[in-house]
Amino acid sequence: MKNSHRVLTLLAVGTMLISATACNKLRARDQLNKGVASYKNARYEQAIDHFQQAVSLDPTLINAKLYLATAYAQQYIPGVDAEDNMRMATQAIDQYKSVLEKDPKNINSIKGIAYLYLQMKKFEDAKTYYRKALEVDPSDPEAYYSIGVIDWTQCYQPRMEERAKLGLKPEEMLSAKNKDQKKLCEDLKEKNGPIIQDGIDVLNKALQLRDNYDDAMAYMNLMYREKADTDCDDPAARATDLKTADEWVDKTMAAKKAKAEKQPGAQGITMDQNK
Repeated sequence: MKNSHRVLTLLAVGTMLISATACNKLRARDQLNKGVASYKNARYEQAIDHFQQAVSLDPTLINAKLYLATAYAQQYIPGVDAEDNMRMATQAIDQYKSVLEKDPKNINSIKGIAYLYLQMKKFEDAKTYYRKALEVDPSDPEAYYSIGVIDWTQCYQPRMEERAKLGLKPEEMLSAKNKDQKKLCEDLKEKNGPIIQDGIDVLNKALQLRDNYDDAMAYMNLMYREKADTDCDDPAARATDLKTADEWVDKTMAAKKAKAEKQPGAQGITMDQNK
């Protein structure tokens, strides 16, 4: 009898626990729905509160974590180093990483982290996560493009700072006849050369996947101008790289023009209108 009573008690407790868990899951989904409604109405602080409650009630609710991360990210202002602002970005990244613990191939979380690191100017971290995104989806031209943008950024700013120290104007190329300029060119070639080549490679990949990708074409032009400024004492190579850069400018303009012509109403008449 005692054993039977104990079994019945355990069953009753188990039933109560299951019931409480089910109740919490329902409440979590209700909070998620309320959060989505607030988010759609741009009430982000209110949305965050609902999503936080949803995650607290049901830690397995991945959509709640994704929405919470997105709401935090929406509150983050790039370029503002205030503690509260940086906390928003960090909290968003933490929630995205929490999703990845349960779903390592969640592409929205991977790209969300990459984008936030890019905005925070944590370029190597950003590239790491864009490459993780490509492991999940190798056919994503935007991930390749984003890596190319980071590569150019990592080359351009330091190069311009070093050139400014020598009093060079932005349009002036480094001279092999000037000792200081020659040393700078050699240093830049050693440091930036591999990054420039990686940028060209990933942008080429983006264009293979999306042949009318005008933004990638524009950065290809910029990458070849970076390359030209590291050709040092090889004027023929410099001339070739600058010519290639100019060709990418032409391709960019042509692609933009073609896109504009395809827009409905661009010419007043479109060829594919219903008759």
